[in-house]
Amino acid sequence: MAAIESVLQEKRVFPPSEAFAKQANIKGMDAYLALCKEAEQDYEGFWARHAREQLTWHKPFTQVLDESNAPFYRWFADGMLNASYNCLDRHLSTQPDKTAIIFEADDGKVTRVSYRELYRRVCQFANGLKSLKIRKGDRVVIYMPMSIEAIVAMQACARIGATHSVVFGGFSSKSLHERITDAGACAVITADEQMRGGRAIPLKPAVDEALGMGGCESVKTVVVYKRTGANVAWHAARDIWWHDLVNGQADTCEPEWVEAEHPLFLLYTSGSTGKPKGVQHSTGGYLLQAILTMRWVFDYKPSDIFWCTADVGWVTGHTYIAYGPLAVGATEIVFEGVPTYPDAGRFWKMIQDHKVTVFYTAPTAIRSLIKAGADLPKKYDLSSLRILGTVGEPINPEAWMWYYETVGNKRCPIVDTWWQTETGGHMITPLPGATPLKPGSCTFPLPGIMADIVDETGQSVEKGKGGFLVIKRPWPSMIRTIWGDPERFKKSYYPSDFGGKYYLAGDGANRDMDGYFWIVGRIDDVLNVSGHRLGTMEIESALVANPLVAEAAVVGRPHEVKGEAVVAFVVLKGPRPSGEEAQKVANQLREWVGKEIGPIAKPDEIRFGDNLPKTRSGKIMRRLLRSIARGEEITQDVSTLENPAILEQLKQPVQ
Repeated sequence: MAAIESVLQEKRVFPPSEAFAKQANIKGMDAYLALCKEAEQDYEGFWARHAREQLTWHKPFTQVLDESNAPFYRWFADGMLNASYNCLDRHLSTQPDKTAIIFEADDGKVTRVSYRELYRRVCQFANGLKSLKIRKGDRVVIYMPMSIEAIVAMQACARIGATHSVVFGGFSSKSLHERITDAGACAVITADEQMRGGRAIPLKPAVDEALGMGGCESVKTVVVYKRTGANVAWHAARDIWWHDLVNGQADTCEPEWVEAEHPLFLLYTSGSTGKPKGVQHSTGGYLLQAILTMRWVFDYKPSDIFWCTADVGWVTGHTYIAYGPLAVGATEIVFEGVPTYPDAGRFWKMIQDHKVTVFYTAPTAIRSLIKAGADLPKKYDLSSLRILGTVGEPINPEAWMWYYETVGNKRCPIVDTWWQTETGGHMITPLPGATPLKPGSCTFPLPGIMADIVDETGQSVEKGKGGFLVIKRPWPSMIRTIWGDPERFKKSYYPSDFGGKYYLAGDGANRDMDGYFWIVGRIDDVLNVSGHRLGTMEIESALVANPLVAEAAVVGRPHEVKGEAVVAFVVLKGPRPSGEEAQKVANQLREWVGKEIGPIAKPDEIRFGDNLPKTRSGKIMRRLLRSIARGEEITQDVSTLENPAILEQLKQPVQ
């Protein structure tokens, strides 16, 4: 961080404009460094100050951090508050009529809801849940379309102290069953159907199938929101329509005041092996990080129109749709559809129509939109934008440049955020009014986040070298445990390899000579080729920098000589090649990677597809690509894929 001046001399470094910095919540690097220094000198005092300033407490806390049972850390444990109160009630005296949510449905219909109206809806639904005898500490699974009702359901659970577990609406009945049984849910909230890209996708039948698999005896009620009016099977003793549940309910509901450590939600992350992990988040610490990052990273202003394109089924949709924007009193967009329906200009038209100021999306979506129409943004008025953000994976430098130049017109800072389901909120990210940007780098840790890069022994590595990304001190919004499996929590995140004292993020990273962090991919996505450690992200970035390539994903497969072979899955900007043409293009790309990185990084295999295997939320399912590369039969659940047929294409290598 001391070398900021030298950073400004490098090629493709973008400092914030003087005018932007003057108006920002964190005004320049000096302000950022002052916050970092405060945290280093008085860590608990730093977090206590922000917790008192940003949250409304029913009972103030006196203890900040309890480390007595590490790594099961506790923050603000003797304080009491309510998340829904902090998101709704405290705005009613100052801005009751301000628009809280602008909902755009798949078909383009727009609904606006004020803070007063959202409060009323949440209270009615909370009272409805209480009438079902759902109480503090009960677990409720939410399996909903992107909608105002999904947020109402989450807020209503928080209001009565029930712990919600949202399951992405693209998950199969089997995945839903696993989460219901592991959480021991007493109720499921769902809808008849959801709409995506002009297609109706059933939800209630998946719930019925999941509950019919056995082991779900804890579920007493299924609440069904009527989204399309489709005919659904009905179990009169168990099912109830949403509109019937809220009919006649009072539009006020006293919040259940809970301890700061009370579980606000469980969110399940799935891996290639083992059952899904129920990541447990607290109420106080989680909400604090959501608020601070809205103010610091997104530089929240009361006039902002904030749009995070994620689904509430993922952590991004929790922190930056359901909680963070509402907790700061923002107006936000909630979108039901997909970015390419009815055409590839959907995102840009919505930014134009709603005058979006802060836009937060995934690199995968950005790359897909480049392929769908790189010049399309120029046809829309995007002048309202002031900040762009990315989330979910590192962004390739070339995609970053397109985003910066074509969407942001070279005037919007890009906040390339690194964080995880387990961290609760942003951890390493630029601050738009302070940080000089390097395309592809998530830059520096937030104040109070003690991130480092270490080797296999847990020792810090020198600048310019890579290693394992760790967090050396607990932070308020961190995962508290894996639901029902504390030993798995310790083994997964505080492994004995590092003495059990550092949080292991599971990502490999480099830090350059200026202190900038660069994420190179998951630890299992760092390839060891003939003794050389190669980040898959580095090879992907090289491929995407080629003018022929729209998207690329790189994985490894065992190689008897080199240890691991590099396998690249590539989507071209033009048609998918075959035969001799495929061979020719593959050779071109190999040579390109060799020139960009070095001969050691040349892909051993290249496979072309019309697309990559992605979930309906746009996340590339790399574990499926690893199975394909190894010639393994795919036995994993592929029900969340947008286009399962793409897997057959990718099984054809170009040697």
